[in-house]
Amino acid sequence: MSLEWQRIPYLPPRIEGLGPLALNLSWSWSRSARTLFSWIDEPLWHFTRHNPLMLLRRVHPERLGACSRDPSFLALYDRIVAKEERNRSSEGTWFHEHYADLIPGTGTEGSGPVAYFCAEFGLHNSVPIYSGGLGVLAGDHCKAASDAGIPLVGIGLFYRKGYFDQRLRLDGWQEDSDELFNVSATPLEQVFSADQSPWLTVLRTAGRDVHIGAWRMMVGRVPVYLLDTNLPQNDPEDRELASKLYAGGPELRIKQEWILGVGGVRVLRAVGLHPTAWHANEGHAAFMLIERLRELIDSGMTADDAARAVRARSIFTTHTPVPAGHDRFSNELVETTTGPIWDEMGITREAFFDFGRHPTEHAGEFHMSVCAVRLSDRVNGVARRHGDVSRELFHVLWPHRPVEQVPIGAITNGVHLATWMCAEVMGLLDRHLGPDWGKRLDDAATWEQVLDIDDADFWHVHRRKKRELMGFIREQARRRFTRQWKEAAHVVGAGTLLDPDAMTIGFARRFATYKRADLIFRDLDRLRDLITSQRRPVQLLFAGKAHPSDNPGKEVLQTVYRLTRDPSLEGRVAFLEDYDMHVAHRLVEGVDLWMNLPRVPLEASGTSGMKAGLNGVPQLSTLDGWWAEGFDGQNGWVIPDAAPETDADTEDVERLYVLLERHVVPLFYQRDERGVPTGWVEKMKHALRVSGSRFTARRMIHEYGSEYYAPAMRGEGLPDATPTA
Repeated sequence: MSLEWQRIPYLPPRIEGLGPLALNLSWSWSRSARTLFSWIDEPLWHFTRHNPLMLLRRVHPERLGACSRDPSFLALYDRIVAKEERNRSSEGTWFHEHYADLIPGTGTEGSGPVAYFCAEFGLHNSVPIYSGGLGVLAGDHCKAASDAGIPLVGIGLFYRKGYFDQRLRLDGWQEDSDELFNVSATPLEQVFSADQSPWLTVLRTAGRDVHIGAWRMMVGRVPVYLLDTNLPQNDPEDRELASKLYAGGPELRIKQEWILGVGGVRVLRAVGLHPTAWHANEGHAAFMLIERLRELIDSGMTADDAARAVRARSIFTTHTPVPAGHDRFSNELVETTTGPIWDEMGITREAFFDFGRHPTEHAGEFHMSVCAVRLSDRVNGVARRHGDVSRELFHVLWPHRPVEQVPIGAITNGVHLATWMCAEVMGLLDRHLGPDWGKRLDDAATWEQVLDIDDADFWHVHRRKKRELMGFIREQARRRFTRQWKEAAHVVGAGTLLDPDAMTIGFARRFATYKRADLIFRDLDRLRDLITSQRRPVQLLFAGKAHPSDNPGKEVLQTVYRLTRDPSLEGRVAFLEDYDMHVAHRLVEGVDLWMNLPRVPLEASGTSGMKAGLNGVPQLSTLDGWWAEGFDGQNGWVIPDAAPETDADTEDVERLYVLLERHVVPLFYQRDERGVPTGWVEKMKHALRVSGSRFTARRMIHEYGSEYYAPAMRGEGLPDATPTA
């Protein structure tokens, strides 16, 4: 077996399959594959932040040689390699069982994959091209599609500088630094054309031709292509177009979205993929619909027929519940970026801009989400409540219909169980539900059995994960103190004084003002009494980034960080710097309670609480996003909606304190003779039951597959869904 990519100096022939295994991210959600890599060198595995490519490059050759002669290691290795070989086929998957006629290569006329366009993909911390929820959701979507056998291909952008690396000054102000990540330490492989050129297509923007290449990474059965403009054929300015996620002003952002949408369609054509359904995940990808419209008109269709054909095969998912969150660009900027694309399409300039015209607001601007709605028959929000909000938001496109009849549905987000449930909780389920519980995920009875798990066993598993979290926090602080921090005060703020026995509340979100990370600090005297109690101490553990241009969000972060060094709070408030997926795993597995405080109704869905729930961590949240349908009275606590005429912040913080003081903290510290908080563990079990049964990416992808993908792949249009305004 040839290792042409030359990323690993040497592998013994008997185990050279470790190379290809490390190049497909399916290892990241395989317990046995993670065990295999950890077996090679466990300390190095943790040091490399669970990156198998870095592990194999750094491990001593003698150790690899020993593994190649170890019968136990080889037995596990052979099982994993054989399973990966079987998984190359979709045979036996959910999609094969229900929609075999739609699988490419079956001979069905027009069969092709689903193209899934997104501005970011959060698949593993070693590929830092994501900023947060949208990207991680897209990553879980791809993983679940792979598991289900859905023929899906992802399209995104290759951000060589990623999002940004967070550094906090001593005063808590966030500084944003850029570091090119090491491509050789990722599973990305550059795609070349038939003549071995690094560029696959050309796109004209801002008066210049831009050559576009691509990098591919395999996510199980799903290929994800990331578009790249850093090619020698391009103008130096254009080489930086896709270098950084969500960077710069509107001029750069629209160029990135033009490359994603139009360039993405053309790259798929160049690599020989011909999708039969097209999914725009958020409005950033709306230009994909425009390019397909141009293609069809160029092939001889009338503009009206082409628009109907595009709509019939298109899905648009919106994640934004507020008008200001949707991308809009001035018509002049669009024209500068795209050139007179309407001439190529055979339509007028006015007809082109009508696609992005908001009927009542933003005159003279091209509204990306409106464009996506106009050209997609199937549109959905990402939670039931968000579906209601989205119907209100886009009601102007169907002004003569009642709001409840606006054709926008909802598929509540879910999280990928095998990615986010820790191995220790999986082992707990192995012992109590049987080793085949993973084959019974769709059976409600499986999750009801969680309630019968021994309380002490459940609690001891959680305590181990919590102690691992505390050890992780100390090691992170040690590394940063050695390499980066110049002041010892940073070490205290990083959580080195946290007590593994004290109740620990986690809050890890993007630091946007509506998420209200600082809400719990509104009454410092009351908070101080709560967290410094000698009998029932409480700790607060924060993580998250503010968008580089969001100064109000940075101010909230700064407020939180300053309080981590307040001596009167006794080191019981901590902030983990440079939040990413690796840190997120530790948090959702190890804290006692997940806290989420968005101002209602500004949370579209939220998925962090689902991840915590999969690890038996209950949530306390306002009644927004997924929690509006996920809270059942037993799996956590809820802050009910404030009355319309009141100040929501004032009312919510009072209810938050009351919940913590009278219900949450006392329950955590009520122990039986074994030292087990049985009432709390009951909440933990229900958190696991609800997340596992109702809020996984498996359920989510099955809904997309049945309700959206299969009909779109068949070209089944929905005439009643066409906007009338």
